[in-house]
Amino acid sequence: MRGRCRTAGGRRTKAWRGRPARAVRRGAATLALGLSIAGVPGQAMALPALPAAAAAPGSYGFAEAATGIEGARSTADAEPLAPGRSYRSSLPSSARVSYRLDLDATTNAYVSVTAVPPPGSSVSVVDGLKVSVQDAEGNSCSVDTTTFGAARSPHPLAAWGMREISPGKSLCREAGAYYVSVERADPKGEGSSPDTWQLELLAVTEPRTAKAGATGAPQAWDSATPEPLRGDAEQRDGGAGFAGATPLDQGVWREELRPGQTVFYAVPVDWGQQLSVTADLGGSGSGGTGYASDALEVTLYNPARGHVARLGVGYDGDRKSGSLPPLPPVDHANRNSPLAQTGALRFAGSYYLVAHLSESVADSFGDGPFPMTLRVKVSGTAQAGPDYAGTSDPAGLFDVSEEDREAADGVPGGDDTALRLVAVSGIGTGSALLVGLGVWTLLARRRSAAPR
Repeated sequence: MRGRCRTAGGRRTKAWRGRPARAVRRGAATLALGLSIAGVPGQAMALPALPAAAAAPGSYGFAEAATGIEGARSTADAEPLAPGRSYRSSLPSSARVSYRLDLDATTNAYVSVTAVPPPGSSVSVVDGLKVSVQDAEGNSCSVDTTTFGAARSPHPLAAWGMREISPGKSLCREAGAYYVSVERADPKGEGSSPDTWQLELLAVTEPRTAKAGATGAPQAWDSATPEPLRGDAEQRDGGAGFAGATPLDQGVWREELRPGQTVFYAVPVDWGQQLSVTADLGGSGSGGTGYASDALEVTLYNPARGHVARLGVGYDGDRKSGSLPPLPPVDHANRNSPLAQTGALRFAGSYYLVAHLSESVADSFGDGPFPMTLRVKVSGTAQAGPDYAGTSDPAGLFDVSEEDREAADGVPGGDDTALRLVAVSGIGTGSALLVGLGVWTLLARRRSAAPR
């Protein structure tokens, strides 16, 4: 199959909990045909349109099921975040806002915060997002900061905080209230606008392991720069946010980006597997001159939306390429590493690739679109994961199921099968309507499911 490759283990790797919008739209069309066969005219079944997989430059696809929440200026007034749910909030430029986590004494908890500056706003090199977690006594559990970098192009970016129970840490182990603080990295920096940013928050939990694990990170792994995949690229449009990330398996994929646009993909990486990514930005063909620093930025996030690594590709109008740094295999013991990049590769699941084309590209080379190619390689045979003494919230967040692999590969799964059954069955008109509406509603909800 063009643009597809298999791993050393002999099977393709593919993952994502949810189906791309175009698959849902195909299902809706099949449903209308099925209702017509069952005795209900297809045009009598008016289904509301679902959002497209990708959005216009500068926009972000928030999780449709997200709950509105207001960040408090004081921890005493902080509202709770429930694990497994997405929230929408906002961040004024000069404020710090807080939220609360109520945790037990055995579970690891992670909170990802995605900041969305308004399109056209100005940001500085060192401005960005800072997320920290403290216990009820004010002890620091974690701090993470991510910035816009040299491109100075406003786009969605995420940082994460954690309450991690570890043998090597004496703090942040007690049951009780923990506080997540969110602020700008450099709110008064030169070149940054005072605009309010929109926020998307997701809290997740990871159970402890049944037995004590390793206390150090694995030392032996192939750190050589992998050879990028070759072959013809297959078109795969990116999603507009984490919740609507388009699934990708191993292969060579193409998308056309416009300046200011950000797209999201989800790639399955199982326990023991290594992910490598090379990004190409094609020639402009416009004859423009100039240079855009970090014109194409590709950032890798783990299944909890924690930052792993990034690459920046400078651009002068000719084809340019860049790769993520070599990454170790996914391993539960990676969390013991002193390196943040290695520590973030602590779970199996869907890893997010977020690609952004800088607004500055338009100044010298026009509005595009510009062809981007992602060469995604997953090497190594999947291994058994840790023996968790419980389940994550949301369930299945840190594993790769067969359903995930089918979704990433674009193979019709149970959703399309259900629609075909409606199409060919001989059920009555009323039953067809009820079943059809139920199936469509299920698909729409799965499409907007926040965690995946």
